[in-house]
Amino acid sequence: MHALSDVRILDLTQHIAGPYCTKMLADYGANVIKLERPGTGDLSRSMGPFPEDIPHREKSGVFLHLNTNKRGITLDIKSDTGRKIFLDLVDHVDVVIENFVPSTLSSIGLSYKTLESINPKIIMVSISNFGQTGPYKDYKASEIVLQGMGGNLHSLGIPEREPTKYGTEIALRQCGLIAASATMASLFTREKRGAGEHVDVSIFETQAGSQDRRVPQLMTAQFINKVFPRREPGSSIASGTFPCKDGYINISGGGNRFPRVLEMLERSELIDDPKFSTPAARTNSINGEFFNSEILMPWLMQYTMKEAWALAQKAHVLSGPIYTSESLMEDSHFQDRGMWVDIDHPVAGKYTFPGRPFIMSETPWTLRMPAPTLGQHNNEIYQGLLGYTAQDIVRLSGTNII
Repeated sequence: MHALSDVRILDLTQHIAGPYCTKMLADYGANVIKLERPGTGDLSRSMGPFPEDIPHREKSGVFLHLNTNKRGITLDIKSDTGRKIFLDLVDHVDVVIENFVPSTLSSIGLSYKTLESINPKIIMVSISNFGQTGPYKDYKASEIVLQGMGGNLHSLGIPEREPTKYGTEIALRQCGLIAASATMASLFTREKRGAGEHVDVSIFETQAGSQDRRVPQLMTAQFINKVFPRREPGSSIASGTFPCKDGYINISGGGNRFPRVLEMLERSELIDDPKFSTPAARTNSINGEFFNSEILMPWLMQYTMKEAWALAQKAHVLSGPIYTSESLMEDSHFQDRGMWVDIDHPVAGKYTFPGRPFIMSETPWTLRMPAPTLGQHNNEIYQGLLGYTAQDIVRLSGTNII
């Protein structure tokens, strides 16, 4: 028994945000049916990395990670027959999750009102760049656009240079988590109301409302009419990323943590040095640079990342090693907790992926199936769920409906 084993979801999403949302739900037991375009499938199938750097639609690392525990079918919902089949599926599911450009489904006769007329309890979750309404609703966007407009991009980077973005798809994945939460909230609400609803998730708004510095910055701008400035790299005393014997370690030792750093270094007498004895002296960039380069870094270079981290923890200094992907996977703590899972895919082969994002004692996460190959479960869904015959499947496949 899994936490969401009684929930059936029809997943029309592709790329990052939508599939990450449905992955969160599938990983805890939801019966997710991933619907893809015949012939090409999800856009992320063309995204690397690929084994040996050879592109293959069944071997994309992004797709394999985002689509575990889902069954996969193909269907052309723009065709008349495809729309009929789609509506048949809607009558058998609890939730439809999509991330098309707003009005796409309405333009082909598959609006929420149409779905609701088929299944009054259906929940539709729509994920888009700027939401289903408003002047920007049809605008295209990318990760850097969304971070720039809604997120924290303006405060990242060297002060005299242009802003820089976070790496990878931070905005898209955060939106996926929020969309999964919104789906769960709607499922709970349906228990009381006895009816479904249309959930509108804007990626931009998930960034504008992010607690990752964005909301505090918005409040600060209103309260004291001030925008947080960017800091010069390395200008803060005992804080930043520093080299050690076998890599790098991050330390946050400024402010009231500075005496703990001196304790870690076994140099507590330095608190009486005029360069470090007062908060004003410690915020002087020249003093900070001297401490970091002449005192802290020589000490760190005596130790490995884990040795320095252990000494920092002993002195209650906020710190942590800067792991490479390889060192992260080798860490015994995460191995002991079962963070990683081996996935054996019928085409891509066996690889190690992140497993459960959290632990539930009574309804735990399990890997039930790897990401589906394109159209892998057509027979199972169309025959087993909708009652189509083998001849129907051959005909639909031959006309590229599925």
